[in-house]
Amino acid sequence: MTEPGVRAGEQVRDGPYVLTDGIFVPDFPVAHREEEYHAAGFELLRNMQHQHFWYLGRRRFLLHALRRHLGTLTAGPRAIDLGGGAGGWASFLAEQAEFPLAEIALADSSALALQAAAAGLPSRVSRYQVDLLRLGWQQRWELIFLLDVLEHIPDDRQALAQVHEALAPGGFVLVTTPALQRLWTWNDEVVGHQRRYSREQLSGLARECGFRVLDARYFMFLLSPMLLASRLLKAPDLAKLSEAEVWALIERSHRVPSKPLNTLLRWVFNLETPLGHLLPFPWGTSVLAVLQKA
Repeated sequence: MTEPGVRAGEQVRDGPYVLTDGIFVPDFPVAHREEEYHAAGFELLRNMQHQHFWYLGRRRFLLHALRRHLGTLTAGPRAIDLGGGAGGWASFLAEQAEFPLAEIALADSSALALQAAAAGLPSRVSRYQVDLLRLGWQQRWELIFLLDVLEHIPDDRQALAQVHEALAPGGFVLVTTPALQRLWTWNDEVVGHQRRYSREQLSGLARECGFRVLDARYFMFLLSPMLLASRLLKAPDLAKLSEAEVWALIERSHRVPSKPLNTLLRWVFNLETPLGHLLPFPWGTSVLAVLQKA
């Protein structure tokens, strides 16, 4: 099928990316770090992004941040969700009339994730297979999301520097990561985290990469004692588990709670918006940074 406005046989390009079977693929190899981001988790992630109280609460928190900071963009920005996997955030954002976007894209290093995301994405969302350590763009986007991705990448400084190059002057990046190394549990190990960040560490890294830090704050504060207790009281001996047993553990611990419990937890998490934007929390299990390129 030929893209609208494109003649049959004509190659569609975006910088180093060539449209191939509905996905923009770079003309250089992509390093997909399978050991940090298993394809087996895509379906699990898709369900969580649409139903789980944590994803819904984070979405609400992010929307409030967008309302606070995007007013300085005079035109509809070109936006991309880097490391967006199953496409839940890109799909949601594309349907928000209050944020008129000139362009919206989903990007991931995994071709399997991008293929799996296609069925749930609005037609206007483009898909890109990317390597965060080599994006290949210069001033291409005005709005970039890096949501719970940076903690998976060994060289986080190189990844954020690539994001800086891909961002147009005056553009924004919204980054979320797990917070505070002292909150590290077995869950960080099984899902492939390299580290957790304090507000100061994430801000310092951003400044080293050339960003202005407009905001940095913790969230998931109100439910943090319950979350930590659930993981510390049921800590498994990972050394004794096979790979199949580890994935069974991930599925059990990350599945959507029962509807009454999920509703209750979502209600509690929702209290953090706008509370957590008005009164900065002293800690939380996650941290949000809003960055701008001068």
